[in-house]
Order: sequence, then structure tokens, then C-alpha cells
Amino acid sequence: MATIKLKYRPSMTSGKEGALYYQVIHRRAVRQVKTNYHILPEEWDEEESRLITSTTNIARRAQLQLIMNNVNWDIQRMTGIIIHKENCCRNYTIDDLMDEFSKMKPCQSVFNYMMFLISKLEMKKQYGTARTYITTLRSFRKFRNDVDLSFDELDADVIEMYESYLRAGGLVRNTTSFYMRILRTVYHIAVENGLASHRDIFKRVYTGFDRTAKRAISIEYIKRIKKLDLSFQPSLEFARDLFLLSFYMRGMPFVDMAYLKKSDLKNGYVSYNRMKTRQHLVIGWERLMEDVVERYSHLAEKTPYLLPIITRTDGTERRQYQQAQHRINRNLKVIGNMVGLNIPLTMYVARHSWASVAHGMKIPISIISEGMGHDSEKTTQTYLVSLNTSVIDKANKKILRGL
Repeated sequence: MATIKLKYRPSMTSGKEGALYYQVIHRRAVRQVKTNYHILPEEWDEEESRLITSTTNIARRAQLQLIMNNVNWDIQRMTGIIIHKENCCRNYTIDDLMDEFSKMKPCQSVFNYMMFLISKLEMKKQYGTARTYITTLRSFRKFRNDVDLSFDELDADVIEMYESYLRAGGLVRNTTSFYMRILRTVYHIAVENGLASHRDIFKRVYTGFDRTAKRAISIEYIKRIKKLDLSFQPSLEFARDLFLLSFYMRGMPFVDMAYLKKSDLKNGYVSYNRMKTRQHLVIGWERLMEDVVERYSHLAEKTPYLLPIITRTDGTERRQYQQAQHRINRNLKVIGNMVGLNIPLTMYVARHSWASVAHGMKIPISIISEGMGHDSEKTTQTYLVSLNTSVIDKANKKILRGL
């Protein structure tokens, strides 16, 4: 049976990138298949015949990982051709193989392309979106038994079978829809970049939103939480105060609170870009907000951040806020039990509750959505973007006066 090996040809110029190629051997005949992949000499392990991707340069590491993924995909496809030849015509020659290899269309596999997009998102520090892609990729790979496929092979039948697989695993429609929407986004990006042809392959699966039970709590519960004496339980007090601060600041997501900088607070306003959408928001600064920030300002003195969620600027910022979020949500569940809530109290409840309370106070639907109950949260974001900031600040003042 023919064999394929990855080889590296160094550049004649010192320090320049060399080329990768495939060496094909069949019945002692040897041929070479060129590639468009180029790497530096120090990125090649001659003894193991493989790429070295362990560079400290994040952008280069992502590029090398993509090359390695593409190489694996090329070899997988060429091996498939060899197996087909072995099964159908034992007397094939190496020239027959080379002829078949030359007909292979340059294409990107679904797994590899998703890993490439994940790397790009991480380089742009869009970690939340990257995590949704990672979660979807893991699920889809499990469904496929780790067998990759091209975008041409990704069709409506595959998508429908994947949805059935998810449903059989006990997932509700909103969860299966989450995976479908991520895959659909990846597919559309591939179409835009000429890696796939435009086909409506998601027409037979559900990609909408089912309304879920509200996670909002009333203003009365917000008051009970605010009045709790937690002075002898600092970890609970800190969790409670950050929950309230999120509510005060129009349901600001925890990740945005974590990355708020002192420089974002100027002239009575907090101005920042949302981590998830990069949408620019401006919030009027109120006394209730100031009280929380002042209470913990001594813990954030040595950092550029407004709150002591990220306390070290040593490259572990993402892990710090994620660990803090887990701790705070655990403590909030304790607080929820203390005030008699029948739903788990989390930081997200603050966001949901601000919208619900605002709607209950007759604040126009054009300013907020009904308890984040729109079929698409993008609608809410569109309304907020289109309004003058002062209108939203007046609405927030009205809500905070109720406390």
C-alpha cells in the first residue's frame, strides 16, 4: 500500500520560511506533492517529521495550528484515495495516485475551519464567543465520532441528523437551537470566504428561541437583598454588592464589570464597550453605584480596574474573572435562600430583573424589552443603541429611586 509522509524543504536563504510537501511512495517509486504551507526552520521537528506549534507568539501559534490541521485534512483525503485504489484496482501505479491527487479541490474541513475561527476570536480577546464555538465544536465532533468532513459534505441531512442526536441526548429546543445557530454562523462565514457554496442546509432544523421561565425577581426582593446585614460574612457581602451594582448599572454583565477600568469613569458617566458585542454604552453615574465602588476601592488600588475582580495584570485576567464569577454565583445562591427566593440567584438575574422592573414601571418598550423576553436579544440591543443616553439614564434614575 502506498504511503504518505510530510516533509520540509528549507529555504536557500537563511532565516526564511521553507516549504512543506508530501512524499508519496508506492512500489519503490517516489513522488512529491507540493503545498502552499510555509514555516520557519525552528518550527519543524526533523526527527518526528512534524510541526512545532509551541511558540509564545499567540498569532503565530494559531497560524501553525491551522497549517497542522490542514495538513492532517490533506493526508486524510489522500489516504482515502489510496484506500479506494486498493479496494478497486490492485494494479494502480503511483502516477495514477498523482493524477487523483491533482484533482483534489483545495478545501477547508469543518473541524479545522472552526478551530481557525476560534483562534481568531481568542486573538481578538472575544473569549465568550470563542467558548460558544468551542462548545459547539466539541459537541459536533462527538456526533461525528471525530470524523471530519468538508463543507461540500455538510448538507441538510447531516444537520438534521445532528439535531436528532442532540434531542436524543435530552437537550431542549433552545439548547439544540444554540448549536444550530453557531454552526449556521460558521457556515455563512465559510460561504463569504469562498470555502462553501450557498445552500439552505438549516431549513429543516429549529434555529429560533422558545420563551423560557423568567429569571427576574421583583423590586421587593431586590430591597430585601439590599437590606441584608452581611457585614460578618465578607464573601457574601461582596457577592451581594456586585449583584446590586449590576442591577444599578442597567443589568451590566459580570464580564463587563470585571473589565471596567478607572479611566472608564469620567465626568459623571461610565463609558465602555460590551465584551460580547463591542457595543458602546454610556451609563449615568449614581450615588448607589459610588457607594459600592468606594467600599472596595482599597482592594483595587494597585490595578487599573474599577472593581477588585481582576486583581493581577499578569496574563491571567480571563481566568481570574471566571473564577470570581463562579465564587460569586455560589454565594448568591446562599443569599437567595436567605431572602426566600424559589429560583437560583445569579449575576444574570440582576440583568434580567432590571429589564423586568423597568417594564413594570411603565418605561417604554422602546427603551428596554419585556424582561429580556424578546425572541431575539438583538432587538433589545438595537433599541438601546438608537436612543439618546439621557433617556435611558432617566429611566434608570426612576428605577433606583424605587430602592
